[in-house]
Amino acid sequence: MERTTMREYGFYHPDSGYWQAISYPSDEILASYPEGTIEVPLQPSGLHKFNGEEWIAPTQEEIDAQEAVMIRIQRDIILSNVVDPLVTNPLRWADLSDATKQLWIDYRKALLDITAQVGFPNTVVWPVKPQ
Repeated sequence: MERTTMREYGFYHPDSGYWQAISYPSDEILASYPEGTIEVPLQPSGLHKFNGEEWIAPTQEEIDAQEAVMIRIQRDIILSNVVDPLVTNPLRWADLSDATKQLWIDYRKALLDITAQVGFPNTVVWPVKPQ
């Protein structure tokens, strides 16, 4: 591999795993790497695994699991930043009409049930936030 200082480089060791450097390490730093460390192409994605010779692409199951995690995180952010501050605040909640309260209750339940949707995690229909 060409060694320049303005790009990232990948390294792999069977016991230490994979890591990247933002420039080519000095000879002193290279000497500190564990014996058996090799330079490898950059990891194509966070889900790819190096088998000692090449990067192995993730399975569809692994991709789906990662997507499910990302959707749950997004849902949890909406719950904690939008829904819960309203529904757990007695003063704000008391100011809402019964119909509006029900809209928020339904919205919160729909967010919690998003993982039960047919097609999850590949197809997700996000509920519409009440106005």
